[in-house]
Amino acid sequence: MFHLIFSIPSWYVIVRVIGPLSLPIVVKIVLSLLALLASQYLLVGKLTSGSIFSAEMPRTVIILFNWAFGAVLFLAIAQILIDVVALLSIVFRHPLEIVPGVRYTAAIIAMVVSAVGVQQAIRVPPVKDITIEIANLPAEFEGYQLLQLTDLHITRLFNASWTAAMVKKALSLNVDLILVTGDVIDGTLENRRADVEPLRNLHAPDGVFAITGNHEYFFEQVRWTEHLASLGLFPLLNSHVKIKRNGAELAIVGVPDASAATRGAIGADLTKAMEGIQENAPVILLDHQPKNARQNAVHGVDLQLSGHTHGGLIIGFDRLFLKPNAGFVSGLYDVDNMKLYVNNGTALWPGMAIRIGRPSELTRITLTRKR
Repeated sequence: MFHLIFSIPSWYVIVRVIGPLSLPIVVKIVLSLLALLASQYLLVGKLTSGSIFSAEMPRTVIILFNWAFGAVLFLAIAQILIDVVALLSIVFRHPLEIVPGVRYTAAIIAMVVSAVGVQQAIRVPPVKDITIEIANLPAEFEGYQLLQLTDLHITRLFNASWTAAMVKKALSLNVDLILVTGDVIDGTLENRRADVEPLRNLHAPDGVFAITGNHEYFFEQVRWTEHLASLGLFPLLNSHVKIKRNGAELAIVGVPDASAATRGAIGADLTKAMEGIQENAPVILLDHQPKNARQNAVHGVDLQLSGHTHGGLIIGFDRLFLKPNAGFVSGLYDVDNMKLYVNNGTALWPGMAIRIGRPSELTRITLTRKR
């Protein structure tokens, strides 16, 4: 069913774009097969790698698959718009003739837009600076800077070279603290060991702390948590760490992903995670998925940092991400006296590596006291 759903844009393109073209039948068949193949990247990944979440194919092939699927998707959308216009013209008795050149033009535009979308998805992201006000922030932490990394999805697409370049750029920001909010990897430890190795160089004066995302639980989460810890990404799973400045404290709290319990692992327990935190200390919570923000706010959290949504990937498509994420998809929200920041992602899942209007980001957050 999953693969059938992904094939729907291809079938629409075959019937409404390729079919009406004045081309030899052999050419139409070849184009139709290519359109169907483009939609089945995840199936090819499963057949060749054993998992739809980690295609162990050459990086160039993964890029081409994502570009081809994007081109088919955008062409299907363009053809739907053309068909709607044609239908309206009939309803209002002003029939329009759709000449072949319109379909060729739509195809070229779709391929270009897809190429831009893939490039935006796979680049080392630009820096995004935001300032977040916290009501009870001690003077000692005024101007404190942290870097949020999330949804790195280190794979054959976001490989060792990409990871090394990302780490180099992250270190150039000279922040006080680095926080990694899940989905660091896709793939087994054996397949990803070299790709994650550059994370060993990631460091900050007050440390590097990480939580799990849902994708860790697809690939031996315990082994991965231990390995990432050996690289310097200290795990916060239902626990916290206190950052101290001249007696003042800032609590960094982490919980496992919301899917952990359904995967046979220890689920999130925010009450346990916050045990021992001073009553007046500001609390920054790391929770991969934003959907539990309202429940978390009840516990006295000041700032929740999340990812998971990839910002909705494509402007307009983000509406599809609203309901499963309790209405939180991208950016800064006020949630019952708690701030929630939903990061678009440092990278994204290679199964849909396209971004249009929802850019990836290296998120440097500056804390300030609410005036």
